[in-house]
Amino acid sequence: MRDSNYFMNGNSQSPFANLTPVVKNLLIINLICFIPFIVLSENNYQGMVVNNLGLFYFNSPHFRVWQILTYMFLHGGWAHILFNMFALFSFGPILEYAIGPKHFFSLYFICGIGAALFQILVQAIEVHYMIGSFTIFDGMQINDPAVFAKLQAIYAVPTVGASGAIFGLLVGFGMLYPDLELMLLFVPVPIKAKYIIPIYIIIEIVLGVGQFGGDNVAHFAHLGGALLGFILIKIWRYR
Repeated sequence: MRDSNYFMNGNSQSPFANLTPVVKNLLIINLICFIPFIVLSENNYQGMVVNNLGLFYFNSPHFRVWQILTYMFLHGGWAHILFNMFALFSFGPILEYAIGPKHFFSLYFICGIGAALFQILVQAIEVHYMIGSFTIFDGMQINDPAVFAKLQAIYAVPTVGASGAIFGLLVGFGMLYPDLELMLLFVPVPIKAKYIIPIYIIIEIVLGVGQFGGDNVAHFAHLGGALLGFILIKIWRYR
């Protein structure tokens, strides 16, 4: 692991001075991709951008192969992008410097793509549980209103956001810096990373399995990203 003094340069006046190359470019790309959300109306943004680049279930008529990659650069609102980019800005540079730009780049995109595939897998299991098949075919009758509503949500509502990739980074960060104390909003006591990250994972499992009403967050995509982050750091043998 490299010298952490890299992040203690007293000559740096700006908090952006210590941004590493991959993190800087990811921030720029995500912010550029958020411009359509700002300048377009909600209907135009949904129809022109999200319906083409957001991630849909593989059997949905809206699904395109490239969505497995492009969905990572779309966000559904200010809170969504601010949370993800703040996490990337906070944890990304330290992690990139520790494992190097190439591995950091691979970690981010493998976790993001893996999160998409994991989300589709969970959706496929849900669809099969409800109708006994992974796909809806012509002439199929869905008489249960609850099942119809659930299928409609799976087929018509896309997944967007970099959260799957971000969760992979968080897990990698927690594995490399388990004893680093972090401050959380609304919690005035520093907590070590090795405690915070597992708590996040447990919360995602509970929310994902519980499927509470009104919750439209892709919790299983987060878990897929986190799982791949854990596997990659283990494979690369970083400590």
